Amino acid sequence: MENQNYANHRQVVPAFHYVLFPLLVLTLIGAGVNLYESWGDPIRFYSASLIVVLTFCVLLLMFLCRMFAVKAQDRAIRAEENLRHFVLTGKLLDARLTIRQIIALRFASDDEFVPLAKEAAEKNLEADVIKKAVKKWRGDTYRV
Repeated sequence: MENQNYANHRQVVPAFHYVLFPLLVLTLIGAGVNLYESWGDPIRFYSASLIVVLTFCVLLLMFLCRMFAVKAQDRAIRAEENLRHFVLTGKLLDARLTIRQIIALRFASDDEFVPLAKEAAEKNLEADVIKKAVKKWRGDTYRV
């Protein structure tokens, strides 16, 4: 695996992003067409509307499952980076730092982590700016 850097740090799960999502979108479109075509037939209309609702629910569930997993990872990253900052400085991270900033700081090497965390808190840097400021990238290959 090549070294992680700003250009390649975003991860894509092909089965999730390129298979499941398009299939669900196509299913929702097909269910919508089926619902439209069954407009005058009460028996077909009922089952077609159920298919639309169920497909929409599965699509929503897909996004919620992804969101819940990422939220749990965010909490773990916040705890890890707080511990790393404490080990390096004897102090917890600045309370002004947002979760997005802390997540971006995880890519900084120990040498640049503390000064970059201080600058991020003082200047309220965007997460993308923090990532671009990292000179010695510390990869995170466990995040999905």
